[in-house]
Amino acid sequence: MRLVILESPFRGRTPEETDANVRYAKQCMLDSLRRSESPIASHLLWPGILDDAKPEERRAGIEAGLAWGRVAEATIVYEDHGISEGMRKGIDRAGREGRPVEYRRLKTA
Repeated sequence: MRLVILESPFRGRTPEETDANVRYAKQCMLDSLRRSESPIASHLLWPGILDDAKPEERRAGIEAGLAWGRVAEATIVYEDHGISEGMRKGIDRAGREGRPVEYRRLKTA
């Protein structure tokens, strides 16, 4: 299995939007797994442990997820719901670290 970092939106403008983003991220994880990848989606893990509303804890969670870049073979960006600020940080980090970035959609046009 190919080790990948998964990027999708997390924080929404409302709790309902955040919940929808979490459901979407889970669908993305399943799509990635079906492609014989082992995805890490830190935005599904760390908010259950850290307080995303506290900037220092949010940064710590983002950094913990991006540390996986040392072993990840690619960063996969699911863009059906747009590119968030957090996703942009992950994309930029992948570029700086020389990790390929692939863009995907679950829905076809």
